[in-house]
Order: sequence, then structure tokens, then C-alpha cells
Amino acid sequence: MAQVDVNKLKQAEAVSSLAKDSITQAIEQSAANTVLCGEALKQASNEIAQAQTLISQVQSQLQTEQQQQQQKSTNDPEFQI
Repeated sequence: MAQVDVNKLKQAEAVSSLAKDSITQAIEQSAANTVLCGEALKQASNEIAQAQTLISQVQSQLQTEQQQQQQKSTNDPEFQI
């Protein structure tokens, strides 16, 4: 059975929450201070990229483990007809 790296998913969840906060800050600053708005958007973009990287790592790990399991079952005489 493939193992999911829950720690990486929790990190992605936390970073996504930070990105949401940065986007909210950008919305609040959009009328008053475009410099702060831009900084908040840049921060949100970085946080989203970090979350995507973490999610991609977990997906890649899962795919690798699933492929290894398929190879094992294909090579295992118990599973051959």
C-alpha cells in the first residue's frame, strides 16, 4: 500500500492558508497602497508556488510507490496465472 506523506500535505495546507491571508491583504491594500498590494501579491505567489511544489512531491512519491507495487505484483509468481 502506498504511503502518503501527510507532513508535506500539512505543510502545503499551512502555506495555502498563508497565501490566502496574503491575497486578503492585497485586496485590502489595493485601493490605499498599490506598493503594499504588490508586495502582498508577490508573497502570495511565492506561497502558492511552495504549496504546489509540496503537492507535486507527494503526487510523485505516490506514483513511484504505485508503480513499484505493480511491478512487484507482476513479477510475483503468486499473482501470475
